[in-house]
Amino acid sequence: MSSVSLENVSKRFQGADLAVDDVSLIVNDREFLVLVGPSGCGKSTTLRLIAGLERCTSGTIRIGDRVVNDVIPKDRNIAMVFQNYALYPHMSVYNNLSFGLRLRFGGGIVNRGIRRLLKPGQAAELSKLRSGIDQQVRQTAERLGIDHLLNRKPHQLSGGERQRVALGRAIVRDPAAFLFDEPLSNLDAKLRQKMRVELKRLHQEMQATMIYVTHDQVEAMTLGDRVAVMNGGKILQIDTPLAIYDRPANLFVAQFIGSVPINLQSGVLKNNGATVRFQNDWLNMELESKFGPKAGADTRSVVLGFRAEDVRLGEGFRAPIRGTVTAIDRLGDMTHVHVSLTDEPRARMFDAPENKDNDNLNIAPRATGMLVARTSSNDPVETGQTVALTIDPERILWFDADSGKNISKD
Repeated sequence: MSSVSLENVSKRFQGADLAVDDVSLIVNDREFLVLVGPSGCGKSTTLRLIAGLERCTSGTIRIGDRVVNDVIPKDRNIAMVFQNYALYPHMSVYNNLSFGLRLRFGGGIVNRGIRRLLKPGQAAELSKLRSGIDQQVRQTAERLGIDHLLNRKPHQLSGGERQRVALGRAIVRDPAAFLFDEPLSNLDAKLRQKMRVELKRLHQEMQATMIYVTHDQVEAMTLGDRVAVMNGGKILQIDTPLAIYDRPANLFVAQFIGSVPINLQSGVLKNNGATVRFQNDWLNMELESKFGPKAGADTRSVVLGFRAEDVRLGEGFRAPIRGTVTAIDRLGDMTHVHVSLTDEPRARMFDAPENKDNDNLNIAPRATGMLVARTSSNDPVETGQTVALTIDPERILWFDADSGKNISKD
């Protein structure tokens, strides 16, 4: 296996904005890196640049120690798994798995005959490699649990079986790196979960370098050793999944990561020395200064953020937060309680405007009086009930209202 590195890589399509904007990253040998972001953020284009399916406008791409900017895809020694599987419909599973190896180790009968005449030494070496194809295919099929499907055609397979064949076609090559372009998006929820476990197991077993593209933050959090969050062609943050969840670099990352959207409230923060006070139309909270943001102006505009699991029902703070339960999502093992802090029935969750300026992370949420709290499934709460809320002050995040950057203390 090999490391993969990008240094100041950009891609501009003709007549369009930058699809990839000065991206630099290093994927370590045997690491599982996930590129995650909304549609159109540049993650798939980045993957295609690594694969050689697109040429970068500027920058340097390395696989191992070799610069591959001018190397054609077949000579980069990478394997790619696509969203639509891309299986050969007229070939059996066995032939789908073996076809790439047969091309790599001599090609068709005509090519092999010409090679024997012109380069007998090379032909003998390739012939030896070719003799091992059957064993490689059958070992790979057994590893993926599709050895009983080798004689079937793709149209005779389920979606999960086709996905395994597509994975097997990549694995059988033993490449320097694996590239995955949203490979599970066509599967149902239960099968996606099962395949995530299989992919993680394969990575641990093979110790392979893998780069995985997805728009699903659950896949990103569960699969990646590290996660790179992209938007507008840029990498906004790259870190471990837990670090990104707990310490998002800016408002976009905070809102994108998390199966339940983070609670955000825009307001004014006043530093009173030993305490700080946050105020907006619905909240008036006083905290010890140690729970406030990094040092700044005595009065400034901020965005306060906290996750649903960091809110509980009950008294808290000197001025309790009170609201009305507007909706309840009972999920069995937990319950999400939607609470309105206003008297307006139309109050809803915040909705951040789209960030079209790549250099500006000012994506403060539109002000609303809605919060979401995660509680036990046994909590006796009903729609229309008035409740008090307590926020864990140690878990509060602070963002600058102008730049969107995280200004919480380390």
